[in-house]
Amino acid sequence: MNITVIGRGNIGGGLADRWEQAGHKVNRLGRPGGDAGAAEVVLVAVPGDAVQAALSSVTGLSGKTVLDATNLYGDVKPPAGFSSNAEYVKSVTGGPTAKVFNTNIASLYDRVANARVRPSNLWSGDEEAQRLVEQLSLDAGYEAVRLGDLSMAATQESLAHSVIAIAQSGLGEFVYRLAAPEQL
Repeated sequence: MNITVIGRGNIGGGLADRWEQAGHKVNRLGRPGGDAGAAEVVLVAVPGDAVQAALSSVTGLSGKTVLDATNLYGDVKPPAGFSSNAEYVKSVTGGPTAKVFNTNIASLYDRVANARVRPSNLWSGDEEAQRLVEQLSLDAGYEAVRLGDLSMAATQESLAHSVIAIAQSGLGEFVYRLAAPEQL
């Protein structure tokens, strides 16, 4: 699969590494931007307050399936008129959009493949993005668990605060597993 990753930090760089190891072709874009025209899927992995600037520096996004891994911390709000960054991303690209990879701790990406059971990766978004979300989650070492449609993206963005609070309250870095009882 041809993937363009916007953002070279812990999340973007870490997932790009995992996907390259899984055999995907990854185009990594940083602050200067670039062209995503050849991509089958685009990951947006920039600070939440930088999503507008990041998307404005990238061409070839129209109609692309986009995975939004951004988070909004502190007093940062989504762009005016939107309840989440993911909804803003969809308004820019016009393609299937999913909020995903924002509730996993990036520093653990390299260790996820060795987990006793596959950890979960929450996502919300358009059904048209499901196949790619599930495949790229598996290729990164996770099992995708759907939270709902794109209207749930704001709820998912707020869950990232809980992940950070849990880690900082004594547990430290962690993965999570959501499973139906028959999977126990």
